[in-house]
Amino acid sequence: MNPHDTVDIDQLKKPYFVWFEEDWRHDDILHSHQKGQLVYVESGFQYITVDGKIYLLPQNHAAWIPPGAIHKTNSHSEKIKLMIMFADVEESSTFHHKINVFSVPPVLKEMIKYAGRWSKSTSKDPDEILFLQALFNELPRFVEHSLKLHISLPEDKRLSESIQYLHNHYHENVKMEDLSEISKLSLRTLERIFKKETGMTLAKYQQVLRIIKSLELLSSGDLTISETAYKVGYKSVQAFTRSFQAVILSRPTDFVKITR
Repeated sequence: MNPHDTVDIDQLKKPYFVWFEEDWRHDDILHSHQKGQLVYVESGFQYITVDGKIYLLPQNHAAWIPPGAIHKTNSHSEKIKLMIMFADVEESSTFHHKINVFSVPPVLKEMIKYAGRWSKSTSKDPDEILFLQALFNELPRFVEHSLKLHISLPEDKRLSESIQYLHNHYHENVKMEDLSEISKLSLRTLERIFKKETGMTLAKYQQVLRIIKSLELLSSGDLTISETAYKVGYKSVQAFTRSFQAVILSRPTDFVKITR
């Protein structure tokens, strides 16, 4: 179910709107809202593109999408339970005008679940307004540290085939020479464009891709940490753990505790 099919979010005459769905289905179309948007993944996982960057929302994580941000859903697990809340925010609030992806602490999780009582309600309710105002006012304090876990989508079409190859073969030992041959660009030209477009070296880009995929696998609960490490291309659990900590700033075991 997609709220845009039945409700014009920007035409609602209320400061907040709650939409919870057991089995979420969203169209793959870029769009924006005048309201800010909190997306919480209770189960499953979700990819979201915001302003040209792809973010992964594993289970028990949320994204704050600022008002006016161009975004779309990329793909998701077969079964996903999403809780989405739209909110008017003050122009003066710098926090509410930046994208944030974060693990959801228990108190915020309970507040989000409690807000389900107003799901899909288009009428004004003073209790709903009071409760959600408190939730969104406290949001900056709930987000102790945001995950800077995203990959930029290159705008230069010359990178299209090489980036696609990298996304399909991230678990292998891909070299810049391989991508140079695929893109039919000289090694020097490709290295320059790649860094300019993605903001990363090939090694860093591949590392982030691997960790994003590992988060997806770990949040699904089907594989152990060891199985996940080998699945995404690491030769040992130790190497995977070091890489995971470098990107996420926590250990895989800590992440599993959050999502299970």
